Amino acid sequence: MNQTATELSPIKRALRAVEDMQTRLEAIQYAQTEPIAIVGMGCRFPGGAETPEAFWELLHQGKDAVVKVPADRWDAEAYYDTDPYAPGKVYTREAGFLGRIDGFDAQFFGISAREAASLDPQQRLLLEVGWEALEQANQASDKLFSSTTGVFVGICSNDYNKMIWEHGGAEGVDAFCATGNALSVAAGRLSHALGLKGPSLAVDTACSSALVAVHLACQSLRNQECELALAGGVHLLLSPDSTVAFARTQMLDPSGRCKTFDAEASGYARGEGCGAVVLKRLSDAKRDRDPILAVIRGSAVNHNGRSSSLVAPNGPAQQAVIRQALEVGKVDPTQIDYVEVQGTGTATGQPIEVGALTSIFCTGRGEERPLHIGSVKTNLGHLEGASGIASLIKVILSLQHQEIPPHLNLQQLNPHIDWQNLQVPTQAKPWPRGTQPRLAGINCFGFSGTNAHVVVEEAPSSARSPQDSSSTERPLHVLTLSAKTEGALQALAQRYQSTLSRSDAATADICFSANTGRSHFQHRLSVVGSSAQAMATQLSAFIAGSSPSGLLSGKVSAPPKVAVWFTGQGYPGMGRDLYETQPIFRAAFEKCGAIAPLSPSLLESLSDDSFSDNSFSTETPAGRAALFAVEYALYQLWKAWGVEPACLIGSGVGEYVAACVAGMFDLETALGLLVTPGKLPAGLNKPRFPILSYPDGQPLGDTMLKPDYWRDRFLQSQSETPHLNAQGLDAVLVLGSGLSTSAASDSPLWLASLPPAQPGDSPEKNSVWETLLASLSHLYVRGSQINWRGFDTGYLRQSVALPTYTWQRQRHWIDSVDRPAKPTQPLVALSPDQLMAQIKATDTFSETELQVLPKLLNWLNQKALRPANGAGTNGKANGATNGKTNGAGTPTTTVSAPISATATSADDIQAWLIERIARELGVAPTDINPDDPFDTYGLDSVLAIGIASAGKQAFGVEVTPLMLVHHPTVAALSRHIAASFETAGTEVFEI
Repeated sequence: MNQTATELSPIKRALRAVEDMQTRLEAIQYAQTEPIAIVGMGCRFPGGAETPEAFWELLHQGKDAVVKVPADRWDAEAYYDTDPYAPGKVYTREAGFLGRIDGFDAQFFGISAREAASLDPQQRLLLEVGWEALEQANQASDKLFSSTTGVFVGICSNDYNKMIWEHGGAEGVDAFCATGNALSVAAGRLSHALGLKGPSLAVDTACSSALVAVHLACQSLRNQECELALAGGVHLLLSPDSTVAFARTQMLDPSGRCKTFDAEASGYARGEGCGAVVLKRLSDAKRDRDPILAVIRGSAVNHNGRSSSLVAPNGPAQQAVIRQALEVGKVDPTQIDYVEVQGTGTATGQPIEVGALTSIFCTGRGEERPLHIGSVKTNLGHLEGASGIASLIKVILSLQHQEIPPHLNLQQLNPHIDWQNLQVPTQAKPWPRGTQPRLAGINCFGFSGTNAHVVVEEAPSSARSPQDSSSTERPLHVLTLSAKTEGALQALAQRYQSTLSRSDAATADICFSANTGRSHFQHRLSVVGSSAQAMATQLSAFIAGSSPSGLLSGKVSAPPKVAVWFTGQGYPGMGRDLYETQPIFRAAFEKCGAIAPLSPSLLESLSDDSFSDNSFSTETPAGRAALFAVEYALYQLWKAWGVEPACLIGSGVGEYVAACVAGMFDLETALGLLVTPGKLPAGLNKPRFPILSYPDGQPLGDTMLKPDYWRDRFLQSQSETPHLNAQGLDAVLVLGSGLSTSAASDSPLWLASLPPAQPGDSPEKNSVWETLLASLSHLYVRGSQINWRGFDTGYLRQSVALPTYTWQRQRHWIDSVDRPAKPTQPLVALSPDQLMAQIKATDTFSETELQVLPKLLNWLNQKALRPANGAGTNGKANGATNGKTNGAGTPTTTVSAPISATATSADDIQAWLIERIARELGVAPTDINPDDPFDTYGLDSVLAIGIASAGKQAFGVEVTPLMLVHHPTVAALSRHIAASFETAGTEVFEI
């Protein structure tokens, strides 16, 4: 028997208070050290390792990704000299390089060509790799918008800014060079692009930058500063300058290889790359059934302090940071199987680092279980600011594949290292799961003196427990793909076709991950099938240009306006398959059955053996209630899937369903009206959705609010499809039977929820789901926002890894776009011929602008440049000069008067704006759609200022950047400016 607090003795109450305090303290302590789940990752490393899968193949096969300096970086021969002391030279010609770093899908991120050319390619890499990591974690970007997701980026160099200055000098610097090359913006741009509101910061601790960023992300998650974190690092070698500097310090190995642990090692090879991981508190990841790749048990960061040298590693400091990371993770050193070391291969650093490791990990460890150590730098070179993330991803992959990949470039062990209880695997070594979780350490230090260590544990078993098993499953599934361009969708379909044809994951899990873990863009594709192999076949046909059954594709213009028609008609067994395979439908149907306990029961009505054709007859209370329950349950199903109707229409029993779901009366009242004829409702309120009359499709209005209206409405005759063309609908979703093929049309599109059946017949197996998912697919490809998590509510699902977005890259480099011309002089008061001659001579206007300008000049000549108040905006009287003359010595006058409506039409203004915007963006005028929002093609505030300034000069009216916000398309802004002429007369228009 439980005792209340007042019944307990003072001592027992005190003991209970102590227990409560202890529980709270333990919860606080756990929160401060909670393990962090790694739920996604992305990478771009040398050797073609552009995905984690490709990176693993490189590691597993022991490939060396170091190559000769590509010709598009710098002239390696011109800088090469075997003499390590030769000034301005480098005694090595090799490093780990990425391919095509000038390519970038700027349009995807809403970045203009002009801005992309000024953008540090390290920022571009972070955008693409960060996006890929989030997709691999099945974290849809639109669901993260305005979330407290944090971004932590390791970055320690920027060669591109120097290249911009070398290419064009000061005149080559534009407004985007500042934001495009600031290290702080490397993180901020990711947060901005994805709309993330958590902590966002760049970390520069030299070679330990990326691992320090991971540590800070873990701390931020534990401190509840963010709910999700993206952490990683990036490093590119674009200029030979820093390589020359490192050659002067003798830090590079002449062979261009990292010979970590080798007796002949005398330095390291440089490399470049980018990597990112997605992090989440372990408890949250388990709750959300995220794909957990590995777990960070603990991490720590410290500094060498005052040691022998600023750049030299420090053994005691490294020991301290390792012990701290182990303590945070509550891990005993003997539990660690493998350590991924910094391992740059310098003569000083190797013995110090390994000595620190052995002093901690090898104590009490027998020869039968040595500590394995290795370094990914032997494959890629030293990625400096990105080295830590490359090491982390290598360890994650090794744990996943249960193998320690081979360590390269080791011929003879360094004699200055004590190798007792240490082993370097030069061949792939199995690392199988056991009874205890496998753990590894990752060690990093930078020449800034900052050290970092991370302890990683294998992912918990993903096997489903017996209580998770469920017999409820639908026979068919739907897979959706989308992209921002048609070409990207085709490429994405190819990736999925390849994946589906060889995947061993459950088809339902594949579809769930694709549908819920990706954002849904304009170009869409939906495929319905029973298996991954069947869907792969359908995608193959789509790629080949055909339109296979079960596959739909299209481009979204706007979400469709959908009406829902409750037909009030049925056939024997209608809804039985859904009751057996759809939890939401079953729950809603059973709710109706509990309210209306009839004989035969509503459940019996689903059996075509119960009472034959009378099961859904409107002549019996049970039949009417059964019809109502099926259509009500169908509506609850579509509602859970995210479909919101623009209006409702009901016929017969269906009219009661429409009124009920619209909130006119509750479920009990609706069923009561059908079961007890003549009963009238009370307390009607107005419907939440417009309800149209059957069959003419006109709004019913207040007619429905009269109780007498509902007397025996279920006897209403039903002989035709409702007339809904006048309502501007895009689709009609039919709930119930009664939709014949003759009703199908494209305007509006009629979509069935159940297959048609003749009296006495029941639909074939799977035909219900074929019909239902075909209608869902039609709505999706036309732009409906489907709730895909709601679509799978009630089924057992888990996320699986799938292909990421297919970038449509174009070249964006310093020399890829023309820099903006110097500001032109304002229009002046010359004759039209003189002005046109002068304008053509300046060569600053396009052909389209030159076609528009004569209209402006003729009007200006007629008005004699006379402002409304008789004076120019500079305070001078009309006709006063600005002190300048043209080439013929004629005084010129600055334009200060506005332009009248007779001078330029909205079409003329639109043509001018398109030309000017295209020039500012560095694209062709044909790339500008006047009806698309400005931000879809990368027009931001910086460009808006330039366009507004030019517009003010050209039109003589006040054009401000704010106008581009209030009128967010070229067409809208053109109409606004044209209208301002008409309303303002000769007065200057301002916002």
